[in-house]
Amino acid sequence: MEQKLVNRIGWFASLMATTMYVSYIDQIKLNLSDRKGSVVLPAVTVINCISWILYAFLKEKKDWPIIVCNLPGVFLGAITFFTANF
Repeated sequence: MEQKLVNRIGWFASLMATTMYVSYIDQIKLNLSDRKGSVVLPAVTVINCISWILYAFLKEKKDWPIIVCNLPGVFLGAITFFTANF
């Protein structure tokens, strides 16, 4: 029962992380409307997400909730970074 609860918490945390990264879409829209935002947070987000993906993928038993929830952060963080710069 304990491991089942831990797995559910892991997937819930993954869902919340994905939701957090999807919130970048609003900033991307603002960036494209010439209301540029900071590049610091999206740059750090991309580095953080790549680090977590590597960690989870390189473990002996892959940690799929961590991999899945950080993939949107890489792509949306990168898009946010580039739209804020150009």
